[in-house]
Amino acid sequence: MPRPAPADAEARRAVAPVIAYPDDSLPAPDLPLYRAAMAGARKVDEVRIPPREGRCFRVPRGHLFRILSVEGPQVGDLNLWNAADLSERFYSGKTRALHGTHLTAGDRMWSAFPHLRPMATIVEDTLDWYGTDAYGGRVHDVIGTRCDPYTHALLSEGDAYHHCCHSNLTRALAAETGLSPAEAEGHVHDVLNVFMCTGFTRETGQYFMKASPVRPGDHLDFFAEIDLLGALSACPGGDCSAEHSSDAAACHPLVVQIFEPADGALAGWTPPERNAYDRSHGA
Repeated sequence: MPRPAPADAEARRAVAPVIAYPDDSLPAPDLPLYRAAMAGARKVDEVRIPPREGRCFRVPRGHLFRILSVEGPQVGDLNLWNAADLSERFYSGKTRALHGTHLTAGDRMWSAFPHLRPMATIVEDTLDWYGTDAYGGRVHDVIGTRCDPYTHALLSEGDAYHHCCHSNLTRALAAETGLSPAEAEGHVHDVLNVFMCTGFTRETGQYFMKASPVRPGDHLDFFAEIDLLGALSACPGGDCSAEHSSDAAACHPLVVQIFEPADGALAGWTPPERNAYDRSHGA
């Protein structure tokens, strides 16, 4: 039972919130430049991710990549690394703090400490019309960690399921790099849940998922700010309308397309430098 409310409870609740990380001083991406580069770019590679599997892909800096829905509604779990240094990887928590719980065009995927720089910028989002629904659901979240076999075992009294997104990403990274699965697993990290519709219940604050609004042809376009190694899992939950980490959901492939801009299309663009903090920590 909750404790009795104090006399000034309503006054305490009425205190206005303060944005923890105002983004006014963040370096703004040049979306018109990136969009113009995409409009004149040519496709140079394509990777198909089978249902309930993961695959890696590489994107040179200054190139673009598209995550594309094909055949049917499907969500995907995305990891990004610096192609030359796996210790520089996507930092979902700091990205969430800077941009919010869900990402869309103009938002950036930031890398982990001590690097903390943009890895990729979202250039186009064909689901930006969805907004926030009546349940508080939005699309493309950075709050869910990824489905994994450990939580699955915990909640299913020990059942082993090897096609959770965590395992899919682990196998994909191991195959791409030659690392053992045990070595690769340590580099797999919290994800951008592409196309996934999620939020928190108002009553209990629990993380929820619901049927994704994605349809074939919908896509997210990204600009690679640095040389990237990516991995994408086609989640075993399909559109996540009912469950994940099982073979019961209808699942579909996803496609990653890589695009090279025309010569001169990025005139004036420079890759982002690593974070300027000197790492002295006051010592």
